[in-house]
Amino acid sequence: MTIKVGLDFGTSNSGVALWDGTRVRLLPVDRRGVQPEVVKTILYITRDYEAYIGQEAIELYYRHNVDRQRHYVRQRAGEIEYTGADMHYVRDVYVFVDELQPGRLLQYLKTALRKQGARFQGTHIFERHYAAGDLVQTYLSQLKQRAEQVLGEKISGATLGRPVKFSNDPALDIQAEETLRQAALAAGFEQVDFEFEPVAAALFYEQSLTKPETVLVFDFGGGTLDIAIMRLGEQDRRVVYASGGIDIAGSDFDRAIIEQRLMPFFGAGQVAHQPELLDLIAAVPEWAVLPEMATPINRNVLEKAIRTGMVPVRLRALQTLIYNDLAFSFYYRVEAAKITLSSLGAAVIALDDPGIDLWELYTRNQFEADIESLRAKIEAVLLETLAASGLEPGQIEAVVKTGGSSNIPLFSEMLGRIFGPEKIKASNAFSSVAAGLAIKAGNR
Repeated sequence: MTIKVGLDFGTSNSGVALWDGTRVRLLPVDRRGVQPEVVKTILYITRDYEAYIGQEAIELYYRHNVDRQRHYVRQRAGEIEYTGADMHYVRDVYVFVDELQPGRLLQYLKTALRKQGARFQGTHIFERHYAAGDLVQTYLSQLKQRAEQVLGEKISGATLGRPVKFSNDPALDIQAEETLRQAALAAGFEQVDFEFEPVAAALFYEQSLTKPETVLVFDFGGGTLDIAIMRLGEQDRRVVYASGGIDIAGSDFDRAIIEQRLMPFFGAGQVAHQPELLDLIAAVPEWAVLPEMATPINRNVLEKAIRTGMVPVRLRALQTLIYNDLAFSFYYRVEAAKITLSSLGAAVIALDDPGIDLWELYTRNQFEADIESLRAKIEAVLLETLAASGLEPGQIEAVVKTGGSSNIPLFSEMLGRIFGPEKIKASNAFSSVAAGLAIKAGNR
């Protein structure tokens, strides 16, 4: 039997679904998670190159890394050659490597697709180099295996979601899709095709219709905002009036919270004329970069500054954040606070560990002020997409929200102001795209 699934490879979360012709079945691919049908797009690769995803990856990372010992050794990384005037020399380059590091935890794998090339050349994990496609392949291989275990059968093909725009540059957009295609094929899928993520969400919403509607889908997840304006309800007469998107979403809001509110806890604004320290402080919002800062040289820089009395409490907190492997926990607390603000007026961002005592009461009003510039860009893209459709706001009969960031009240209010609050429909925030992709896969 040939089985083809819908696969939503998201920036923050992923999912797999199957359409049997009458209903969608969301597969429980992460039984350790709170929602088994939703698996976090997180990859953990051990020193033995064993790969783990989702909640299992997070738990294993903590078990391996918190309070562990480190031992740095000097390792040759290559050489640089200099030629200028009458000089020519070759110099070896060395780096300090933690030979006891048990594994690497990676997030935002989908973002790597958009940044491959000049902005992302790949990463070294122990002795191997992983390009963006290699990381995606590793994750999709694990996800496919889990889905097959649930079904008890081999999966032959998949319809994958993709954003309306991986990049505004058409060449980079094509490159990103092709990298994703090759990664899926290398992961074991024999047939691979694509559908825009907001279109997939629209196909799932269409199952609930009793008459045709003109619908705007507002797909707002962890990495991108994607918009589609469609006529739904008659399968043979669907119309896509316009689509658009922007490279702004949940991870950008997390970063804005850190930059606007939390940087002073780690010395920002209190250290001057110390380039090494300023570089370490500037790395705090960079989830993937921060663990790489845990070198003996940087420890000496921090210890020296603390001994001289330079904002010692702040720099001790920075040292603890870097050297106690608290980066993931820190970002998780920030994200959790942002999610809480979707239902409450305030949330606490707290991180309590020997050497660090972070406690910040953060209100919804502060959050909305911190992301105002991003909100303005998002509204501009929404109105541009509406204009491209040739329709007026009054002609939109329903606005379908999907993706975790679509639950942020600021954006629900924006949609209500433009189209009318009675038109706003909440779809399943984390599963509607996977469900729609399954419908597309089944119909093909």
